[in-house]
Amino acid sequence: MSITAMQEPVAAPRIAAALLPIMGVVFVAFLVIGVAMPVLPLHVHDGLGLGTFVVGLVAGSQFAASLISRPWAGHYSDGHGAKRGVIAGLLAATAAGLLYLLSLGFSGSPRTSVAILLLGRALLGGAESFIITAAVSWGLALADSRSPGRVIAWVGSAMFAAFAIGAPAGSALYAAYGFAAIALATAAAPLATLLLVASLPAVAPVQHGRSSFAAVVGVVWVPGFGSALGSVGFGAVTTFVALLFAIRGWPNGWLAYTAYAVAFILARVFFSHLADAIGGAKVALVCALIEAAGQALIWLAVRPEMALVGAALTGFGFSLVYPGFAVEAVRRVPAQSRGLAMGAYTAFLDLAQGVASPALGLIATGARLNVLFLASAATVLCAALVAWWLIVNPVAVEGSPQ
Repeated sequence: MSITAMQEPVAAPRIAAALLPIMGVVFVAFLVIGVAMPVLPLHVHDGLGLGTFVVGLVAGSQFAASLISRPWAGHYSDGHGAKRGVIAGLLAATAAGLLYLLSLGFSGSPRTSVAILLLGRALLGGAESFIITAAVSWGLALADSRSPGRVIAWVGSAMFAAFAIGAPAGSALYAAYGFAAIALATAAAPLATLLLVASLPAVAPVQHGRSSFAAVVGVVWVPGFGSALGSVGFGAVTTFVALLFAIRGWPNGWLAYTAYAVAFILARVFFSHLADAIGGAKVALVCALIEAAGQALIWLAVRPEMALVGAALTGFGFSLVYPGFAVEAVRRVPAQSRGLAMGAYTAFLDLAQGVASPALGLIATGARLNVLFLASAATVLCAALVAWWLIVNPVAVEGSPQ
């Protein structure tokens, strides 16, 4: 047994104790996104009477705003401290909920209502960018420097646990009280989370010269591109699977979100150490193939059970695609630029979601809705090719972009 293996049982509980409060913050903060996931397409499509392209546009606007705000979030987290970055994100999320509420006042004019809703989604995208970028940076500063994969995986697990609980909660709120309840929850939950953040100790930023965003992008773009391709399956499920269930007349479309999120969390609980142990690119390769298989199963589904299994496979695969490529990205930059590196890396995911969601909506407009999952499966397979390239062309030491 190697020394690393013998240290594993000791290191894991220590990391968990350090990360648990941050995971709690991420969990509560991302409930506001989880509650909207299964109902936002229904609100736009059925409530406002708009088409699938607009559904994709509303969903994608959050990711587009996240993309634009990543450099700011990364610089802010590295320069002013991760705790301040999380607080800024929570305040922006509350403002997004207030815009959701405002959009309901213009329901009689769908175009005006959806325009305000787009502003709210954009602001929520910026909030998400600050919260997750700062939270991961915070976790990396607290935990063992040899465990970036576990940190990224566990903080992300808190986010998707919020999605798993938020999906049925959002469906229940929407069924009972309409979209107003979703808007109120979006405004109130981040304010409550501020109380938890206030009690946590801040980690001082590293006072050394930091890299420019452009330089960091130049270093991490290959794993970032792989993550972007792999994230398309995530976007297909979160944006369109509830609509697929509704069009097919299958009940309880929210179960697909829960199946996705539960499989996602289980994969991270039992396999989050693999990226640190055997290499992020190897993990990303295998899991991209699993994710693509899940998307193909949704495309072929003739019964809701098949779609649920496909959603679960998609969640299991993407769960480790993201941290697998992230490990490859973080190891390429010095410690004082990790927040910026995570911002740059995650920006590729935002770019993919901002483009992919409307593009998949256009595919669904010209064909049956399930065809978009075939297109998604093909895209995710390309992520496996990027992972293979990283395996063949490894980076031995951290880069130091200036």
